[in-house]
Amino acid sequence: MTHGSGPGPHIPSFILLILLLMVLKAGAGGYETCPSVHPDMLNVHLVAHTHNDVGWLKTVDQYFCQVSLPLFPGNVRNILNSVVRALLVNPTRRFTYAEMAFFSRWWKLQNKEMRKIVQDLVHQGRLEFANGGWVMNDEATTHYGAIVDQMTLGLNFLENTFGKVGRPHVAWQIDPFGHSREQASLFAQMGFDGIFLGRVDYQDKNIRKRIHQMEQMWRGSDSLPPPTADLFTCILPNVYEPPRGFCWDILCSDPTVVEENGTSVYNADMVVAQFLRIAADQASHYRTRNIIMTMGSDFHFGEAERWFKNLDKLIQLVNAQQQAKGSRVHVLYSTPACYLQELNKANLTWWVKQDDFFPYADAPHEFWTGYFSSRPALKRYERLSYNFLQVCNQLEALAGHAANAGPFGSGNSGPLREAMAVLQHHDAVSGTARQLVTDDYARQLSKGWGHCEVLLSNALARLSGAKHKLTFCHGLNVSVCPLSQGAAHFQVLVYNPLGHQVNWMVRLPVSEGHFVVLDPNGQAVQSEVVKYPVVDCVKHPPELLFRASAPPLGFNSYSVTKAPVKKPQPGSTTSSPQESQSSVLVIENEHIRVAFDNHTGILKEIENRDQKLVLRVQQTFFWYNASRKSGAYVFAPEQLNPLPISFSPEIHLVKTALVQEVHQKFSDWCSQVVRLYPGQRHLELEWTVGPIPLDDFGKEIISRFDTELKTHGLFYTDSNGREILERRRDYRPTWNLKRTEPVAGNYYPVNSRIYITDGNMQLTVLTDRSQGGSSLRDGSLELMVHRRLNSDDQKGLDEPLMETGPDKQGLCVRGKHLVLLDGTQTAAAGHRLLAEKVVLAPQVVFYTSGDSLGRSGGIPRRKFSALHQELPPAVRLLTLALWGPRKLLLRLEHQFAVGEGSLSSPVTLDLRDLFSTFTITHLQETTLAANQPRDRVSRLQWTLKTGPVLRTLNFSMDSAAITLQPMEIRTFLASIKWKRSPRAWDTALRARAPSPKGWVNSCLSILLLLL
Repeated sequence: MTHGSGPGPHIPSFILLILLLMVLKAGAGGYETCPSVHPDMLNVHLVAHTHNDVGWLKTVDQYFCQVSLPLFPGNVRNILNSVVRALLVNPTRRFTYAEMAFFSRWWKLQNKEMRKIVQDLVHQGRLEFANGGWVMNDEATTHYGAIVDQMTLGLNFLENTFGKVGRPHVAWQIDPFGHSREQASLFAQMGFDGIFLGRVDYQDKNIRKRIHQMEQMWRGSDSLPPPTADLFTCILPNVYEPPRGFCWDILCSDPTVVEENGTSVYNADMVVAQFLRIAADQASHYRTRNIIMTMGSDFHFGEAERWFKNLDKLIQLVNAQQQAKGSRVHVLYSTPACYLQELNKANLTWWVKQDDFFPYADAPHEFWTGYFSSRPALKRYERLSYNFLQVCNQLEALAGHAANAGPFGSGNSGPLREAMAVLQHHDAVSGTARQLVTDDYARQLSKGWGHCEVLLSNALARLSGAKHKLTFCHGLNVSVCPLSQGAAHFQVLVYNPLGHQVNWMVRLPVSEGHFVVLDPNGQAVQSEVVKYPVVDCVKHPPELLFRASAPPLGFNSYSVTKAPVKKPQPGSTTSSPQESQSSVLVIENEHIRVAFDNHTGILKEIENRDQKLVLRVQQTFFWYNASRKSGAYVFAPEQLNPLPISFSPEIHLVKTALVQEVHQKFSDWCSQVVRLYPGQRHLELEWTVGPIPLDDFGKEIISRFDTELKTHGLFYTDSNGREILERRRDYRPTWNLKRTEPVAGNYYPVNSRIYITDGNMQLTVLTDRSQGGSSLRDGSLELMVHRRLNSDDQKGLDEPLMETGPDKQGLCVRGKHLVLLDGTQTAAAGHRLLAEKVVLAPQVVFYTSGDSLGRSGGIPRRKFSALHQELPPAVRLLTLALWGPRKLLLRLEHQFAVGEGSLSSPVTLDLRDLFSTFTITHLQETTLAANQPRDRVSRLQWTLKTGPVLRTLNFSMDSAAITLQPMEIRTFLASIKWKRSPRAWDTALRARAPSPKGWVNSCLSILLLLL
């Protein structure tokens, strides 16, 4: 193998001449270019492909351009160069590629001549893209919003580069470790005709092969009317590997095909006979006269001609048997889309699947459910980055070009968008990459944050009329913010990315003393400084608490001033931990009462005062003793019952006017704060775990809630943060499970929430990142919060899960669980609206008067909203992003499912005068990924066992009034007109700012407090 330094593969001139002389149908790509099959034969579709992980054993950069080594294959640049060269040798050859993170990077290096050659290959259908996302995303630990973003990035690269001929017809999810129903729904709404899956539970797959259900329709939603979320699904016969004996890559050891009869290495007859046996066996498990064989694997085709030469020989030899021996097998180069088209032409009636493909096991005691919780710090960083990216996108859209080029430099949302897209890869946010690769993922996110921080500074300068250099305190979760801890006077700007007003308790680390907080109108806000006990691995300085509010899609600015301690300050107090003197330890507000056992310090009861519900709940931490088989992917506990960390934690009570907390110390490496704020309808549990001590093969830490609810083996988890799926212990809805792992085999991905109910009361726990969870006995639910393991699970990583912190000890991780107790019939309103606030939390930034670059004249604006009115409660603004000079990408969704109460009703929204900074002049509705007009989408139609499907295809846009049905997402490209010219911005901003007289009075108030 050689590693060229030029921009692309060298194409000999005679091949270019042949290419120009070839008479080929350079049509519209897609199905029109598919090869012919023999309807009366068994057609074997050979799909040449390479699977290129966007980071795993090596970083993304190393995989793209580093010289390959025997143990660490890679060099995607060389793979793509090699494939293009090989495709030009034989016009019948075809190749399938999926990962746009790599292909887009390779494309940028090519000259015009090479780009024209590749465009021709795409037009001819010989280079076909499947999936087309930036990455092949994980399906267990990814949030649906981030999935949509990364698919939009990849598919629009293809649209802009190749036009409609580059649009993938099929999704290609060949390596993710289990498959979610929401993923199928999203792909269907993007316009895909089908999906190909590689990894399916070994028991499920064996049963499917026996009953001929390796291919079927997958219904991705209980709320969206069919076929909106229906996606035809094909399970590949061999994950994504070639059949045994037919791997001809430089990374394989199978012998090449030798046709020269009479030589000692002649093997043509044996190869043909073996291939025909494999084809016949595979065909016995599928329903049509077409079967698919994947020819390629991880980082294959580094020497593509070697692969293709052997495939050429195989095709010629097998097809020659038709004449010589009457064989009824026809072999051809094909693609996943061409194979799917033949299934559709078969005109069969197909079964419908309505659940998902979790959990995944590839052997009786090897359930891939550990990665649901692996690397919890990275999972949290990814979720925070999604939050920050949406803020970045929104402000870029609202401020326009001024956000990209302003007083604080060049701001750009692109780097964070690409870094977040990479994080959705099935070895990234899943936590299954090596440590050096994980560190690189985090570095790329950090770089993206830096670009967006400049953008935010520019955008907020434009929107507020004041050029303040913003400070971003990334350590607020561990009570670190140098500005708030050191400055005597500073400003706090709270930006709300939701379409509804939010109230938010701001907590800032400060030095000891008293502080005065003023709202945007100059009015004093109740605040207090709280001192905390030290019960975990993180030091706690005093914290300033005050309740802030922020308008929909807007901000409020608050002024904070430190005052000397001379006399009691109105609205400001200092509080310290208290010890309980009563027989029952209680924290409460007007909505919730929470009781703890005074002898053990364990949570014992939650009361919903509004609904008059009381539930006995015991919550504490346990750990599973890991076995040798546990690793980054696999969860394999040594015993069925976890061990308690402690049933009698050390406790401290904090009660003030603004917060009530019970601090629990279960051990030196496990603690928790149970917290209630005034007006809050949920209980907040902030856990801190680590460094986990090691012995044997490791520990896997869970938080468990035990109740008396009669749940009959049922519990419920979300699917990628959207629709809810019912789970039943030791059960699979579509096949008979033979139980082999009572614990790991009942774990499911929890992206945002898990709950149990007895039909009357419902206990819901929301997470701030993806975790694994289950209900292993009635009335109980558990979530895995952290893992530290000495062993590797032999799934290819070849590295134990041994994360370390800055001190090179085990990693200390902090997170939150939000607990809701509701009546079952009203619970959806609580958990859905709360989940929205968790995913898109307010962004808190800081500035001081000394960091100002001046203003455009007048008094700066201290409050702003981009909406004239709040969105209805059921509607979420999923995406607001710049799409061009006067064009925005707009996604609105109905966030309730059918049957979830009054908020499940359809909602009509008029967009004409919704936004305050621009007017929408034209709306074009598109597919979910915004790469094609929705009214031009024509998906393959299928006949189903459930009967005919009523097709509703009315996408007319008579006005800017749109209606959202339950669980519907509608995507638009909106042409806009700014309501005022950029020069008039500052005048408009000042017009709605507080009056100078009001601020003079506010300043006088501060002076009086300082006396």
